[in-house]
Amino acid sequence: MTGTTPATRVVELPTPWLRDHLHEALAIYGAAMGYGPSVVAGRYGYAVQHTERPGFRAVGAFVGGPEGETLVGFGYGYLVAPGQWWHDQVRAALDRRTAKKWLPGAFEVCELHVHPDSQSRGLGRQLLHALVADLPHPAALLSTPDNDTKAFRLYHADGFVDLARNYHFPGDSRPFAILGARLPLRPPTPRPYAP
Repeated sequence: MTGTTPATRVVELPTPWLRDHLHEALAIYGAAMGYGPSVVAGRYGYAVQHTERPGFRAVGAFVGGPEGETLVGFGYGYLVAPGQWWHDQVRAALDRRTAKKWLPGAFEVCELHVHPDSQSRGLGRQLLHALVADLPHPAALLSTPDNDTKAFRLYHADGFVDLARNYHFPGDSRPFAILGARLPLRPPTPRPYAP
């Protein structure tokens, strides 16, 4: 049958599965972020280490067809803790009061990416909500390029607030925003129908 949209499903990923398919997931990361092959290859070792952190959780979006399913998006995160590179960078970026309010016991949404060919279909939102659903943590934190992107608008629409803006992580020339949301995430506010 032509003209049909393949079925999509979002599921929690077992850690061993993600490790076995990490090259596939990181290819999506590279395409979504606009990073070249050398940056993506350099990310592999860090991603493996992330799977060993306390509170690690991963989700994936799959599109199915007659040939089987294809991973088109993924997300993962874990409990932030002092001594982790991202935690320590964010701690330095925030004022003392904000850091004390948001960092302890928080879940870092470390990666959340949808392949560009599958964007604008609601998969990013589905992945985000699946990733943080029923977590025992008080808040979720993340960093995203500090531009008016679909991802930035998604996070704000789903309850994330600005904790720091225009922050430069070492090794990336782009400014980033550091965002936080209290858990559980609130569902997005539906837009009124406009005929």
